[in-house]
Amino acid sequence: MKNLNWTHWPMLLALLCPLAGRVQAQGIPGDNTNLLTSWTFWDTNSWHSDWDYAPISFTNLSSSMLGNGTALVLSSTNFACLRYKVTETSGTNNLRLDVGTVILWVWPGWASVSQGGAGPGQWGRLVEAGTYTSDASYGWWSIYFDPNGTNIYFAVQTNNGNGATYLSAPISWTTNDWHQVALSYSSSNSALYIDGTLATNGAGVTYWPGPSVLTNGFCIGSDSTGIAQSHATFDDISTYNIPLDATTIQANYQSYSPYYLLNPLLWESISSAPYTNTAAAAFNVVTGPGYLTQSGTNAAACVLSTNIWITNFVAKLGTNSSMNMTFLIGGGSDGTLYDVFANSTLAPSSDTNHPWSWMGQGYHCVTNNLTITNLPNVAAFLILGTPFDEDRDGLTTAYELLVSKTNPTNAYSHGDGIPDGWLVLHRLPTQGNGIAGQDPDFDALSNLSEYLYGTDPQVFQGFSIWLASPTGISGIP
Repeated sequence: MKNLNWTHWPMLLALLCPLAGRVQAQGIPGDNTNLLTSWTFWDTNSWHSDWDYAPISFTNLSSSMLGNGTALVLSSTNFACLRYKVTETSGTNNLRLDVGTVILWVWPGWASVSQGGAGPGQWGRLVEAGTYTSDASYGWWSIYFDPNGTNIYFAVQTNNGNGATYLSAPISWTTNDWHQVALSYSSSNSALYIDGTLATNGAGVTYWPGPSVLTNGFCIGSDSTGIAQSHATFDDISTYNIPLDATTIQANYQSYSPYYLLNPLLWESISSAPYTNTAAAAFNVVTGPGYLTQSGTNAAACVLSTNIWITNFVAKLGTNSSMNMTFLIGGGSDGTLYDVFANSTLAPSSDTNHPWSWMGQGYHCVTNNLTITNLPNVAAFLILGTPFDEDRDGLTTAYELLVSKTNPTNAYSHGDGIPDGWLVLHRLPTQGNGIAGQDPDFDALSNLSEYLYGTDPQVFQGFSIWLASPTGISGIP
């Protein structure tokens, strides 16, 4: 499983009782009793579940770091399938078809037709048991897309001619965006939630495939033929033996959405450069050359000004979707470092789904060299930022507007007692709910507690932390 240091687990049993659900990968906050199983795809070699059950079969799968750690990519021009047992020989149920809840995160490798895309191109499956037949003569249970990627359906068939489409809901999705899909169902009602919000209700489930069909298992991301693929990336799939309520599903979405909506490989498209921080009275969190290198001055282009701009720009496509650029920073003043930001789309500062990435800092009058690798397309846009930091939280106003999407006039954008600069310094999400209460290193100290104690939220502290004194961090007003 992800984000869990098992070497420390025995000594924390007494301390972590309230957090026991974290052992079960992405368990639902407040309800782990009814969790059947989950898949965080930590094992991309044999694709075992989080309960370490092996799949019946898997073919033509790949993995990605787009999700919360590693994620399953099911998109192939050939047969592709990932199939698990409905019930293990031990008696453990991986999926109940009569009553329960299925929650998954999905990233489509396509855009809906309504967004100018082509959709998955066929009836793409999310989760499916059995096989669809026009006369309902075999048995089928499925959550799936239409070929245009404009609707999600939940439908079931028996093997005696009966079946029903219990619900459907419209979607209009773009690429480069994660979505959470949650289906709850029972004999009295079915409900579909998209991104934590109820999309539609449906009738109660009265049909399901028989035992002979269930012995063949169920598939994630495709049908049993491996042809009707979702052409999507999946992560953090959980199944439950009861229909979870709207409040619980919303809590799950809010708890884990930062890991998806703020994944640098996804929402920045171009990965940010590594940075250092400078400890000072008002410290600077993001500093250093980053990906930038310098190759001499250009006195002829050196102009002093209160404004700054990019000039003498030259770009050449390299190998493996890379771009090599040289440019000068015009204007500005001597001895001042200016931030360089990049994006693969010309996203405005108000666009929280496509933040810019920090490339590094450079001086004016100097030829700057920058290579961006693994571009999602052939476009790259650059923008400059000044050292101005209005709220003195260690993040420049430009960085807050373009990258962290925090309030440049308020050092504590979330109102939870943690300054924005501290979150960025420790590589924590700056968007989403409940960040102060999260515990990424599983040492039983929330991010807020780690901030108050002056410890690192990414490093396991153990019992000794309880003897420390709150120190916080200096330089934050």
